[in-house]
Amino acid sequence: MLKKTFFSLLASALMAVNTGASDEIALAFSYDDSALTWGPCPAFIGEGCQIAVLHGDPAKENLDIFFKVPADFAIPHHWHTSAERMVLVSGKLRVTYDNQESEVLTKGMYAYGPSKLPHTAYCEKGDEPCVLFIAFEEPIDAFEVVKETPGK
Repeated sequence: MLKKTFFSLLASALMAVNTGASDEIALAFSYDDSALTWGPCPAFIGEGCQIAVLHGDPAKENLDIFFKVPADFAIPHHWHTSAERMVLVSGKLRVTYDNQESEVLTKGMYAYGPSKLPHTAYCEKGDEPCVLFIAFEEPIDAFEVVKETPGK
């Protein structure tokens, strides 16, 4: 009887912890979902680049976004404070991190970008935009890498 009561109390406590742990709701989006709000990327990336926040607050840790650029679009040399965990959702994207070989991402491929490692990217010509799901660990940012001109 004591064992049965203990396990009943334990099960009740675990259920209480489980159900009360989060007020969040489950979410699901496709990149062409009309419920998404698309906003501009940092100006240095260029017109045509858009970001949609899927989950989280851009000023806080643990943010998920869609990053979208049109086909035949070059993303300039830049870096982020946060590491990036990415999955290409649409298009074909060539990504080049400093001192590494380029990788060509196709739909469904995963990529990891280390914190503060500068990189460029190019969305290849085609019928689809490049849409990248990105999970940031730190608040979102992007810093342009500006090469200094010798003698200045």
